[in-house]
Amino acid sequence: MAKYERLSALDRSFLDVENQASHMHVAGVMILDSAPLTTPSGGIDIDRIRAGVAASLPMMTRYRQRIERVPVGGQPVWVDDDRFNLDYHVRHTALPRPGDEDQLKRLAGRIFSQQLDRGKPLWETWVIEGLDGGRFAMISKTHHCMIDGISAVDLVSTLLSPSPDVVELPPAAPWNPDPAPTPGELLVDEATRRIRSPFQLGETMLEAFQNPLDAFDSFTEQLGAIGETIGAGFSPASDTPFNHPIGPHRRFDWMVMDLAEVKSIKNRLGGTVNDVVLATVAGAVGAFLARRGFPPERISSLDFRALVPVSVRTAAQRGTLGNRIAAWPAPLPIAEPDPRRRLEAVHAITADLKQSRQAMGAEVLARVSEWTVSTLLTVAMRMTARARAYNITVTNVPGPQMPLYMLGSRLLAAYPMGPLFENQALNIALLSYDGKLHWGLNADFDALPDLREMIAALQASFAALQKAAS
Repeated sequence: MAKYERLSALDRSFLDVENQASHMHVAGVMILDSAPLTTPSGGIDIDRIRAGVAASLPMMTRYRQRIERVPVGGQPVWVDDDRFNLDYHVRHTALPRPGDEDQLKRLAGRIFSQQLDRGKPLWETWVIEGLDGGRFAMISKTHHCMIDGISAVDLVSTLLSPSPDVVELPPAAPWNPDPAPTPGELLVDEATRRIRSPFQLGETMLEAFQNPLDAFDSFTEQLGAIGETIGAGFSPASDTPFNHPIGPHRRFDWMVMDLAEVKSIKNRLGGTVNDVVLATVAGAVGAFLARRGFPPERISSLDFRALVPVSVRTAAQRGTLGNRIAAWPAPLPIAEPDPRRRLEAVHAITADLKQSRQAMGAEVLARVSEWTVSTLLTVAMRMTARARAYNITVTNVPGPQMPLYMLGSRLLAAYPMGPLFENQALNIALLSYDGKLHWGLNADFDALPDLREMIAALQASFAALQKAAS
């Protein structure tokens, strides 16, 4: 029998907002010890890596599915790809030996500049040999309609092991895709779903009438949450060098911090790890703009906001595909010169946001889109981006705090990459792993030719926080 699965309104929105300049894939650069996977000729054993990926695919259903569209309305659905070819998705290349990290960053930027093929499963993994120091790299690219940051970490974990002794994985069973539905079947099923929707809504309302007071309180709270979310989305932040039309080309850079040092700052000065991250970003943005020629009085007048994604994924939803995220537009104190007061201000801002209902509002808006027009959320996302509700995105994802290995090769570092939305030239993504906090900066190639200056500003801002905490 034909089999398919509808995309949620939130997942679909990441397909619909994508264009030639704004690519909606999330990605990352992993650096590993090459010794356990080195061939006698000195290269990387790509066949063993492909076999390992193949063995993991049964746990990642979406990675062998592609997008199909309902003929009327264009609703996207997942169907099994009967032409799935692992060699297309797991690619092998090399840096000129001995390759350094600057060369790897430039290669990552070029790979991130390329859109994924919509006719195939929406992911790629690049295996890159030739990195100096007995290392190799893996660059992964997966469309945001498949995963969010938290589920990406869960899926990477299926490819990795806490033991260096797992050097082989049991071979996977042959791939037997389910047949895809015909256009006529998709059309009939979609029509049936729309006919049933009012009845399902009626059942929900009937349940509400049985508990009218609880239903009224819930309704008014959710309506207020939507109002807060929409109000925040259409209040423009200040215009900055980070907010101009972008092109398709990317720069990627990274740095790493000791997670214990980050926790030491928050233990001594207060706040959370994410507050320390945002205070570091705030100090760096102020210094970066000053270096760009912004006078202090102009920096003080800016309403500068970071979009901070928030996971609404429950414990029961861990390991599942799709998106379970909302977001806060957090104003950052970029003009505050004192690092201690800057951290205090950030902590007060995030405490207020936690008391607000914006995360709930985004989730309710996504549910409303499921009941009504699934493109409603897409329109809201586009209008928010065009209204410049935020200047940059800062995403912080917790990862495993133990060494992980892929077929015996130790994972040394993992630098995440988040996408750039319309009129947004910088995305800062963080991943904590094995006692380190890895920063990945994805930037428009032309808007931020001085991205390395932002790295230096982040390092200086964090050093100032360390000094204040000591």
